[in-house]
Amino acid sequence: MIEDFDVTSDWHVAAPYDFLRRLRRERPVFRSEHLGAYVLTRYADVRAAYGDPRRFSSEGSLTISRSLTRETREKLGEHGSFLSSFVANVDPPDHTRLRRSVSKAFTPRAVAAMEQQFRRLNEDLLDRLEPRGSADFVGEIGHEPSIKLTARFIGVPEADEAFVQAHVKDWFQLFLSPQPPERQLELADSFLTYLDYVDRLVASRAKDPQDDFTSLMTSLIGAELTHREVVELISTILLGGNDTVPNQLGNTVLRLLREGAWPVPPELVANAAEECMRIDGASLGSFRYAVTDIPLHGVTIPAGALVLLSTDSAAHDESVFPEPERFLIDRPNAAEHLVFGYGIHFCVGAALGRLQLRTALDVLGRRLPGLRLVPGAPVAHRRSIVGRGLTSLAVEW
Repeated sequence: MIEDFDVTSDWHVAAPYDFLRRLRRERPVFRSEHLGAYVLTRYADVRAAYGDPRRFSSEGSLTISRSLTRETREKLGEHGSFLSSFVANVDPPDHTRLRRSVSKAFTPRAVAAMEQQFRRLNEDLLDRLEPRGSADFVGEIGHEPSIKLTARFIGVPEADEAFVQAHVKDWFQLFLSPQPPERQLELADSFLTYLDYVDRLVASRAKDPQDDFTSLMTSLIGAELTHREVVELISTILLGGNDTVPNQLGNTVLRLLREGAWPVPPELVANAAEECMRIDGASLGSFRYAVTDIPLHGVTIPAGALVLLSTDSAAHDESVFPEPERFLIDRPNAAEHLVFGYGIHFCVGAALGRLQLRTALDVLGRRLPGLRLVPGAPVAHRRSIVGRGLTSLAVEW
């Protein structure tokens, strides 16, 4: 019987549901020695914590540097607390100011305009790949359109896309997955190189503004934002487009193929996307810090303690989603999952993420209706504290 989370084990990301079910039933507030955190597992508690920043603070919650060695932290210097001023990592009033600035770039009109761009990027990719009849979905199909869309949105030149993707991957490994000491130092070097790149991009837009997110945010330096805040915003949005959204697409396609639900009828694409986010979310949860002692279900979470809000467990809570392990393409409340968070920290890019998922499923389903898994090919998830993604996925059509 599993007694605790274990980030180094395959089941932690691939199939934690029996363990989470037991926690919801027997220990809804669970002290994890492995994570060094208390874990909230019931939907109602996770949602309530998201909505209560006065007791569950976001301040510093993304800075997972406690898993880094002293030598790595020294190398990173001030950047060991990277994301210290990112919008998801602060409380009001800073959060209110940052969110207001970022939202200027994510208007409904701006997001809708990106749909045609993203559709074209998917069509262009399939024009090249379709004649081959097979591919690694993760490496060759799932990532490229999202990476290119995000690069254009941010203002990253096409020639730099591969550079950014490689360094974002290193950043994810450094901060959000366990690494041995020597590897930490290599990743820290990569991360500092990446930060320097974003810093130079911001400086170039300050001198020569373009029609992109970086220029818009740079124009707010001094009035609404600091230079560091802009660098961190850009860095983190690049993470979402280069990593989180493509991971969700890979998880989604794997689920649909395993369930025999491919291709998805156009009228069900939106709900299918929500059900796949619920059952196989690319985000497993968010960390918070307890501001005061918090009594809950007979346990007192002490002030200052780290708390994981397990959206993965919440999405499988039987009291909200009947038969939670069962994939229901038309589940009426599928969109009530908490993958994008809740309350003031609801993901600012949620509308764009949803649009990308729906558009990709629509294009892929129409162009590759015979898509199927390669028989016998292994399916493996990468190891992570807070993310679910596949390392590869062999498909043919």
